[in-house]
Amino acid sequence: MRSYLGIDLGTANTIVYMKGKGVILNEPSVIALNRDNGEIICVGIEAKKMIGKTPANIFAIRPLKEGVIADYNVAVAMLKYYINAAVGNFVILKPVVVVGVPTGATEVEKSALREAALDAGASKAFLIEEAMATAIGAGLDVEEPSGNMIVDIGGGTTEIAVISLGNIVLSKSLRVAGDQMDQEIMDYIKTRYNIVIGEKTAERIKMEIGNVYDSDENNKLSMEIVGLDVLSGLPKTIQVSGYEVRQAIKNSVGKIIENIKSAIEETPPELLYDIVNKGIFLAGGGAMIKGMKELIEKETFIRVIVADDPITCVARGAGLVIDKINILRTL
Repeated sequence: MRSYLGIDLGTANTIVYMKGKGVILNEPSVIALNRDNGEIICVGIEAKKMIGKTPANIFAIRPLKEGVIADYNVAVAMLKYYINAAVGNFVILKPVVVVGVPTGATEVEKSALREAALDAGASKAFLIEEAMATAIGAGLDVEEPSGNMIVDIGGGTTEIAVISLGNIVLSKSLRVAGDQMDQEIMDYIKTRYNIVIGEKTAERIKMEIGNVYDSDENNKLSMEIVGLDVLSGLPKTIQVSGYEVRQAIKNSVGKIIENIKSAIEETPPELLYDIVNKGIFLAGGGAMIKGMKELIEKETFIRVIVADDPITCVARGAGLVIDKINILRTL
């Protein structure tokens, strides 16, 4: 029996949804290779543990940057590994795969993603814009003549879109998202404390005490981190507060809010009426940052609904679109 897979090949995580089974795989988009012969050592969680800790003959990398393929051969190897993990190595019928792609991806980037899916073992590969996949994954009826607004804050990109009648009416794709926030946290700690931290520590800070809304509760957040003192060259332990993290990521967050407002301004009045009634649907890992929902509501005066299991929305939508033949025809 042929398998139907929806894949969110994200900058931070790869999530695979199988029709009839749901989300069957959620792993970091990281692969560790042997420099000498190109052999795969490990993929996903085990490979992520190696970032910044590998010996000279091993390198752990993310083959995607800002939602698109940065290293084609490595991306194919990783995708092949995940497709085989999902359907097994010895299937007779190759799976049909639908992959989420950023709305702002170029034709060259889209072509690379489709070819990568085929080279990785798919019999057919369709692409679906991530904003559309998110809407379907969030359970919205995208085919009705009514406006739906989606904000998906991922690892490499933030997708903002208004959808009606199975089509994207307007969209904005920013290459500003979770990874950029991690970098801003690293830069802030280095500038403020003369301490260097790695991307894994920055991500942990963002997930544990990262916040975007000024409140007593968020200001009281704090955590202890260990970094390398630039001046002494020795390890140093410092306490970082929720207020500091909010200051560190304010540029990225500001750009996201600015583009959400801009999308609202450009939305046709009839569709805007629907959006005000239904609310803005928020998805992606960024939806889980403390205060994101409240900040968007404060800045737009529109209710915000965080999607159920916001991280897997794109993969679920990509899998469910198999049943929406009218949308699939336009892919």
